[in-house]
Amino acid sequence: MKNRKGSLSFLKPILELEFQIQQLENMSSDRKFVIDVELNDIKFQLNKLKKDIFRSLTPLQRLHLVRQVDRPTTLDYIFSIMDEFIELHGDRGGTDDPALIVGIGKIDTKTVVFIGHQRGKDTKDNLIRNFGMASPGGYRKALRIMRQAEKFNFPILTFIDTPGAWAGIEAEKLGQGEAIALNLREMFSFNVPIICTIIGEGGSGGALGIGIGDVILMLEYAVYTVATPEACAAILWKDSTQSLAAAEALKITSYDLKILGIIDDIVKEPLGGSQANPVMAASILKDRLVRELNSLLKLSGNERKELRYKKFRQIGTFYEY
Repeated sequence: MKNRKGSLSFLKPILELEFQIQQLENMSSDRKFVIDVELNDIKFQLNKLKKDIFRSLTPLQRLHLVRQVDRPTTLDYIFSIMDEFIELHGDRGGTDDPALIVGIGKIDTKTVVFIGHQRGKDTKDNLIRNFGMASPGGYRKALRIMRQAEKFNFPILTFIDTPGAWAGIEAEKLGQGEAIALNLREMFSFNVPIICTIIGEGGSGGALGIGIGDVILMLEYAVYTVATPEACAAILWKDSTQSLAAAEALKITSYDLKILGIIDDIVKEPLGGSQANPVMAASILKDRLVRELNSLLKLSGNERKELRYKKFRQIGTFYEY
């Protein structure tokens, strides 16, 4: 793990063991046998420690984990998952939001349209990408490409990774709420298969703007929430330091959301999260997307729309006794 993860205190024991391994590997080969035995012992301890730590992550720890800059982004997955692809630009209304990318590609010989939030890899890139917070133009760009997918009968794959839609005054002037609402309505009407995957942070309406699908997948350590724990704590208790309690109450983890029926299934991540082994993470996700796509293509457009409608109508139902 990289040094920048040192800010996550729960990862400190892992970092210490990884440092010991690095030191031993750099030592002279004069005592190679003894060093190898010690190395194997520490690696065994490290693997066990990782399993214990990542099995017991709190919701807030998961949120901090997926916010790390070395976690794979939409473009990272696109490069690994697609056999070939081309990014498309512009909403045909004068803007091209870099916080939300769209394009056309091939996966397992099938032509698909992809849409996803794009975070930056460093401060400069994040400023360009607006930290993955899309503007109204971004959601209109997504709708433009989705309508093209419907026209040419291409399945749609969306990748959700945003703390929320851009909430600036300019965004409100440009019709942020209307742009997201229109996407919600239109995504329910499309005949083509739609698979949505939450790959990192799925925040509020910014996530929902590309989050209506036949199948909703979620990476194991990803989070999906109506508001960030910090915002929730500030609203409810006027104290953002209560974010730990807010994260627990919001039920933001993949396991909680699977039980609640918000998502359809959880996609396993490599030990240590997707950032620990991006190649393996992409391979696991690609296999799952291909399976889900093949299954959805067996249904008619009307069958998919009916199941999509019923899925979202059932969310939030409860019984009083």
